Amino acid sequence: AVGSCRRRRLAPLNEDNGRFLLLAALIAAYLSAGATVFSALESPSEAAAQLRWNRTLHNFSRIFNISLPELRAFLRSYEAAMAAGIRVDALRPRWDFPGAFYFVGTVVSTIGFGMTTPATVAGKLFLIVYGLFGCAGTILFFNLFLERIISLLAFIMRACYERQLQRSGLLPPSFRRGPSVSGASSLVGWKPSVYHVMLILGIFAITLSCCASAMYTAVEGWNYIDSLYYCFVTFSTIGFGDLVSNQKAAYQHQGLYRFGNFMFILMGVCCIYSLFNVISIVIKQILNWVLKKFECRCCSKCQKSSTRLSRRNAITPGARLRRHNVSVDPDGQYDSDTEGRRLSGEMISMRELTASNKVSLAILQKQLSETANGYPRNVCINTRQNGFSAGVGALAIMNNRLAETSDSR
Repeated sequence: AVGSCRRRRLAPLNEDNGRFLLLAALIAAYLSAGATVFSALESPSEAAAQLRWNRTLHNFSRIFNISLPELRAFLRSYEAAMAAGIRVDALRPRWDFPGAFYFVGTVVSTIGFGMTTPATVAGKLFLIVYGLFGCAGTILFFNLFLERIISLLAFIMRACYERQLQRSGLLPPSFRRGPSVSGASSLVGWKPSVYHVMLILGIFAITLSCCASAMYTAVEGWNYIDSLYYCFVTFSTIGFGDLVSNQKAAYQHQGLYRFGNFMFILMGVCCIYSLFNVISIVIKQILNWVLKKFECRCCSKCQKSSTRLSRRNAITPGARLRRHNVSVDPDGQYDSDTEGRRLSGEMISMRELTASNKVSLAILQKQLSETANGYPRNVCINTRQNGFSAGVGALAIMNNRLAETSDSR
């Protein structure tokens, strides 16, 4: 049984690969379920609409004595005109400066409504280069917004947490944030909960969508459900284009409406992007929980071995070879040889113990050197020496600032 556990550890399907495959399977199942539901909901309506259109087309051809091929050719020309932005009713110009600014905003934010597209070859080629740098810069802006909104929420939640501790008597009333924070054991290592952050962002996103929907209902004349639908499709950068705001030729208080429309879309996209990243962290936690359920529980020896490894101060033979990450516990003291033999059931190799002490001494010297040279004290000592070891993008931001995703949990 122990050999099977070792073979499982050496298998190429590690935790990251297992999480990736499990997520891919869940996404495939999610897509299949969504396709089934939407097919059941929308297919009858589509068939009924197609039947009504064929009946209308034949009736029009018979009443006005127009052949069906000629009528279809006219309708194809009309569809081409619609794709070019031409409508029967008067609409605002698509390619004046405000219209072009609206277009580039939907490009770099990856919304892509599709109601305006470049028709010239030069415009299409320029869009490729423009979108390459514009989308990259906008994604960076979203990540920086996420970092700052999480920092703001963490500051507010920490203040509330300190006030709660003061009311319960765990902190003195004169406690102030500053150098004395390190002396308060209740606040050491405190981080905001990912679930609280998700709840706050969710409430803010819903409030923002409701306010924007009220504005679109009053100005565009849509019903409230269509306005909510437009807000979600736009803020999530799906951008179907079946509903597009700010497309009429004129509005009352047009300048104010354009500004409000721009601000709602900007704040909505940033907020929904942050909310999506927080939800992705929760999904990752669920995947980790599922993977732990599939861990090896073949025999009681494996469970006892895992119990011994979970002890913070226990020294076991081969621990340096099994663990690639070595941590230093300045408060902990090693057990005696008798304790080590009692816990492991084996004699402790002096060579491994000496090597472990050398590694600990080297890590301690590295910490002292980094501190003397001005590096932050909270640099993780078990991190690989490359720029991507702590992760990049939104996941790294969430891991650094939220409690449930930290390495200590």
